[in-house]
Parts: sequence; C-alpha cells; structure tokens
Amino acid sequence: MIHTLMTFFLYCTIFNYVMVTVWFVWFYFNHDALYRLHTRWFKLTVEQFDMLMYGGIGLYKLGVLLFNVAPLLALWLID
Repeated sequence: MIHTLMTFFLYCTIFNYVMVTVWFVWFYFNHDALYRLHTRWFKLTVEQFDMLMYGGIGLYKLGVLLFNVAPLLALWLID
C-alpha cells in the first residue's frame, strides 16, 4: 500500500513539474502573444501581467511541494 502511494505521489510530482515547466517555457517564448490575449479581458500593464504569471508559477510550485513532494518524503521516511 505504501509503495502504491509513493508511486502515485512520484508520478504526480513529475506530472506537475512538467506542467509548470511547460507554463514557464510558454510564458517565456510567447510573452507578447499571451499578454495581448489576456489584455483583451483584463486591464493589465506588462509589469502586472509579469507579476501575475511569475506569482502563479511560484504558487503552483509551492503547491506541488506541499501536496506532492512532502507526502512523498513522509511516506519514504516511514517505509
């Protein structure tokens, strides 16, 4: 049972880090297109847009650490 949970959290961690990497790469290489897309709906300056994107990426990474990596380490320690 513990090994199944460890495998689950490991795959969740890998999947989520792939997702945040794709998000960052997409943001980095398509900054202007993403900014134009989002300013159709919201009044944002470039600085606000960048802050929201970097803040979102940081919050996502924090959530991955809290909800995926921490349980994985806890299960690894008790195994």
